[in-house]
Amino acid sequence: MIEGRAIHVVVAREFKKFIREKSRLFSTIARPLIWLFLVGGGLNRLVPAGDGMNYLQFFFPGIIGMTILFSAIFSAISIIWDKEFGYMKEMLVAPVSRTSIVIGKALSGTIVSTIQAGIILMLFPFLGFKLSILQIGGTLAVGFLLAFTISALGIVIATFYDSFESFSVIMNFIVMPMFFLSGAMYPVSDLPGILKFLTNINPLTYGVDALKNVIFPTGTGSMGPDFPLSLDIAVLFSLALVFTLAGTLAFRRRG
Repeated sequence: MIEGRAIHVVVAREFKKFIREKSRLFSTIARPLIWLFLVGGGLNRLVPAGDGMNYLQFFFPGIIGMTILFSAIFSAISIIWDKEFGYMKEMLVAPVSRTSIVIGKALSGTIVSTIQAGIILMLFPFLGFKLSILQIGGTLAVGFLLAFTISALGIVIATFYDSFESFSVIMNFIVMPMFFLSGAMYPVSDLPGILKFLTNINPLTYGVDALKNVIFPTGTGSMGPDFPLSLDIAVLFSLALVFTLAGTLAFRRRG
């Protein structure tokens, strides 16, 4: 009961902060829209349509993945704020487990990221998709799992930094390679050996691929998903557990 209440308090606090920061919502949504319609729109004219879809449609699951990636991993910056203003010390001395703190932080980033991904998902009619209620629900469910995994990863990284500058530098160094090596912009099967290896160990790859499994119709050939949906979900769930445990150990180290 106490642990559940602690998780609720952490989630509620972070969600209130998000509601008050209107610019954060705008910037997080503006980025994928720019990529979708400027980058994707430009490449759509260069890459010929194939397997029953154009490049802009192929790019759409990757844009949802991008929305989740940026929002979820940068939600961990709240940990830096908490360290800066001493709130983290109060959390660590509270009679609750470190796991509750990690789960609460990860869930807050997950909820915000899923909401933002849902807003981008609503663009599907303009891209020529016809998604059923089941597909929309499945996409949001996959997005929720991916967001939790990425949020937990961000928390693990944030525990090792005490300044916004160092955290932002390392995040930018990690985020863009994760996006480009996720199969969001091109099929994983078409990559050369070393890049394919890096893509296969990238958590975002399995999130984007799971989104393709849910959104794309069957028979999309080389532009479709690269892995079975069951494998994508298993990898994301396993990584979510690993990152949560790693975050718990990192918080215990600080305590």
